Amino acid sequence: MPQRSADREAIEAEVDRVRSLGLDALRSLWRTTLRSSSPPAFTKDLMARFLCWHIQEQALGGLDARIAKLLHDSTRGERPLVERRLKPGSVLVREYQGERYTVTVVPGGYIWREVTYASLSTIARAITGTAWNGPRFFGLRGSVNHLKDIEPEQGDGHTRPSNASSRQARRVPSIPRKLQRSSRRQRQ
Repeated sequence: MPQRSADREAIEAEVDRVRSLGLDALRSLWRTTLRSSSPPAFTKDLMARFLCWHIQEQALGGLDARIAKLLHDSTRGERPLVERRLKPGSVLVREYQGERYTVTVVPGGYIWREVTYASLSTIARAITGTAWNGPRFFGLRGSVNHLKDIEPEQGDGHTRPSNASSRQARRVPSIPRKLQRSSRRQRQ
């Protein structure tokens, strides 16, 4: 149901009125509207913005439940599951072991080397020879810039046996526990 223009004008007028209030008037409005004291660290601008948002929320409705959950999860430090929808015509580019790979998104899947694939993981597996998560390989999920997620570049001083698995190649040598304990004792 479309919002009547008179309602929109009334909301805009109230928002303009709130923006013009002084700090003491905003604190008073906060107490009467939200039935609590305003946060002491809020500036005049931030308090006015929050009250204007509250007015609009009451008149037009709040956040969608899915968006509210996404925001709640992000404040708790959880990684939100955000769906990424790629539009047909989008081009994904990934450089892997010195070679650039380009994939084009089409309505039925993905085109790589003039062949259509249903999944990015199939393409990533064909490129690397190992089981990769396709969206992660092409940088759509997580980060491929972390050392644990990328293969060593050629010429970086690291050598890799040809028959080593991808997981073994990413393993970083660690200090044996005995040496860790002895070095801790020396520091203390």
